[in-house]
Amino acid sequence: MIEWFLTPLSGAATHQIADAVAWHGRLMVFAWGVCAPAGILAARYWKIAPKQQFPATLDSKAWWHSHRFFQSACAVLTLGAIALIYKTAPLAVISPLRLSQKAHQILGYGIGGAVVLQIVHALFRGTKGGPTDITMRGDHYDMTPHRRRFERVHKSLGWLSLAAAWITVALGMVLADAPRWMPASLVLWWGVLAFLAIRWQRAGRCVDTYQAIWGLDTMHPGNAPNAPPPIGIGVKKNRIS
Repeated sequence: MIEWFLTPLSGAATHQIADAVAWHGRLMVFAWGVCAPAGILAARYWKIAPKQQFPATLDSKAWWHSHRFFQSACAVLTLGAIALIYKTAPLAVISPLRLSQKAHQILGYGIGGAVVLQIVHALFRGTKGGPTDITMRGDHYDMTPHRRRFERVHKSLGWLSLAAAWITVALGMVLADAPRWMPASLVLWWGVLAFLAIRWQRAGRCVDTYQAIWGLDTMHPGNAPNAPPPIGIGVKKNRIS
């Protein structure tokens, strides 16, 4: 059994790969197999910590710092991995390659572009506002159209990038003829993440960012009776009495 797991996916007796390609794969697997999903889960399910006395205690920053750390690490690793592989597989040589290689390259460079777009877009997410701000007014506190557009693009692009990255990683392992223990370990890890996501979703931990920051009082614009629903599938908005 151990020998089977150590054997490459193709069943070949040996496994040799260029150092640049090997490190490209390692960086991308860690970026999108570990960092990106960890950052997404932190932002989706940890806005209110399990022992936090909500709504008496508001605006826990733990999820924000975790999300920013993991996604920043993902961005650095992704761009570094692309820089490594560009020397041996630049975008200009896509056309002669077979379909699986073309798909891997196109998706990979697309993901790199999405990472840059997310970074730039985050810089223009607008102002925060709220009771801790001098003027109270802010894009997030008032849930302006600008803020709502930002959330739609940011969340949609994040989930699409993660799905595309997982496909790209799977293709990369096949192309590199990785040892069987690698994809097996990755599938097991993704299964653990899926289990946690389902468990936390059922526990009602996917809460509205607005309420996690400012609470349930109807004095806040985002809690007004005519306020639009939270952005995102399965996001919970608490009842306001």
